[in-house]
Amino acid sequence: MKRILSLVVIAMLMMVTPLNAASAPKMLAYVDKHNQSFIPVPLLKTYEGIQVSYTAAEKKLRITKDNKQITLYVGSRTAYIDGKKTQIKAAPFSENGITYVPLQITAQQLGLALKWEPNRTALQINDGASSASYTLPVLSGKLVSNTSKPVTSAKKTFKVGSRSFSAQVVTVSLLHPKVELGVALAGNKPGKVEDLRSLAKRNQAIAAINGTYFDAYTAGAYKAPYGYLVHNGAILHKAPGDNRTIFTYDRNNLAEMIPGLDFKSEYEQGQMEGALQAGPRLLKDGKVSLNVRKEGFKDPKILTGGGARSALGITKDHKLILLTTGGATIPQLAEIMKQTGAYQAMNLDGGASSGLYFNGSYLTSPGRQVSNALIVKLK
Repeated sequence: MKRILSLVVIAMLMMVTPLNAASAPKMLAYVDKHNQSFIPVPLLKTYEGIQVSYTAAEKKLRITKDNKQITLYVGSRTAYIDGKKTQIKAAPFSENGITYVPLQITAQQLGLALKWEPNRTALQINDGASSASYTLPVLSGKLVSNTSKPVTSAKKTFKVGSRSFSAQVVTVSLLHPKVELGVALAGNKPGKVEDLRSLAKRNQAIAAINGTYFDAYTAGAYKAPYGYLVHNGAILHKAPGDNRTIFTYDRNNLAEMIPGLDFKSEYEQGQMEGALQAGPRLLKDGKVSLNVRKEGFKDPKILTGGGARSALGITKDHKLILLTTGGATIPQLAEIMKQTGAYQAMNLDGGASSGLYFNGSYLTSPGRQVSNALIVKLK
């Protein structure tokens, strides 16, 4: 029941029409170059007891809760708190079809509790009265423009020790209004296999990378994937509950990596939009973090061997890095991902499964059909 209620609330959050709406942007907290913080108006509308009205002719926002009233004006630092005029540090503004209000005064007056999460560059906002809580990605410096490129690709060379590795890299702006992530199954069914390019095109994806491990060598028709797979909030494939790392993201594309044993509790919170379990983890909080045996890996291809590799990483400013390279050991792959600027990173299935698709063609061609993939679509 808790998960169903949470999903309903989240759906309402994403359906709220922002002021002067264009394409629906991600819900995020924003910190400008003057270190002033802002939150989106549609978020406030989801909290029980908070009412928001807007008068376009005056650019006036009226926010009320119980007996408290805040009146703000877009583009102005003049505000009224319960009818009393005051000057605030930062003015509300509108960009990308959504209006943002200053965090400090809004949270103080409405009784919102705040918790910064530096490891995922996020802000948890809790309404103490109803216990409703949301965690938003935090973006600093400049908001992502609708007109900026949401996904780019490049061929890069990374030097690790005395070796140089050529890699294909796709970079995804997770907070771009047009970017949508997905976890896709071959043939839309667990146990099937399909060409990565076919899977990507069938799902209208601009980018795709092979996902988790699967039983590629069985003679049977059913080639079981190994690990949790979640798409649109629904579990596509369950796992036995091992500790291999899971990449997860919510409806705002706030991404993180969690231990496999934490999946159940995280999923039951109702915020998880997608997930893909693979591992081992490569980076944690910007540092190489390898505990391959603890995650349950025993295959020499992971423990000591080198080969074709696929990996994904998350940067502190909410970019997703998809990478393929050849001949690297897991420790070398970790160093490569660190050099890309990733703050968190994990390994994906490799060897003949390693493949990367972008904008209609392969950057790295897999040597076999794959079971599943992480895909990137543009709305």
